[in-house]
Amino acid sequence: MKLYTFPAAPSPRRIHLFLAEKGMEIDQEMVDIRSGAHFDPDFGRLSPQRTVPLLELDDGTCLSESVAICRYLEEIQPEPPLLGRTATERAWIVDRDHWVEMNGLLAVMEAFRNSLPGMQDHALPGPRPVTQIAELAERGRQRYGWFLEDLDRQLGRHAFVAGDAFSVADITALVTVDFASRGIKMAIPDTLEDALRWHRNVSARPSVKAGH
Repeated sequence: MKLYTFPAAPSPRRIHLFLAEKGMEIDQEMVDIRSGAHFDPDFGRLSPQRTVPLLELDDGTCLSESVAICRYLEEIQPEPPLLGRTATERAWIVDRDHWVEMNGLLAVMEAFRNSLPGMQDHALPGPRPVTQIAELAERGRQRYGWFLEDLDRQLGRHAFVAGDAFSVADITALVTVDFASRGIKMAIPDTLEDALRWHRNVSARPSVKAGH
């Protein structure tokens, strides 16, 4: 299998952190999205949405959603588990991971894509031109602020996003927080002490410190 990726982007970084936590190494091909390589016709035949990451399996199947890629990797290498061991754990981790993506990561992307000058005609991912809307950038920032407040409350009850063990939900949340800090200049406020504690702890993990 081969991973088409651009590690500096948030969604590919989710996969690289997942692989690092698993201790897995797979064949990779860089797709420089900054230079527009994802719009190359050859890559478009693999990824009609022209997005990374994309995992091409040995039988030619192509997975273009981060959650699907993580599910596949977990299936072929269950240890250490990042998607839970029991039915309840697996369901709760998927629940929290989806919550982070919908309310955190997509809010940041809404703010980022609707304000960055270089994405003037790419307010949504994909090959079709989509005009930026300034009001959506502001809404994204507001949504992300709400997300941080909710995340802090959740982390006041548990050490990690989906309970007492590190999981893929923490990977998605870490990528979200780091990208927000860099991409839309919104760091975790000093008042959200539990979220800050969590961020310090997960940032100290070997997979993160290695630069993934």
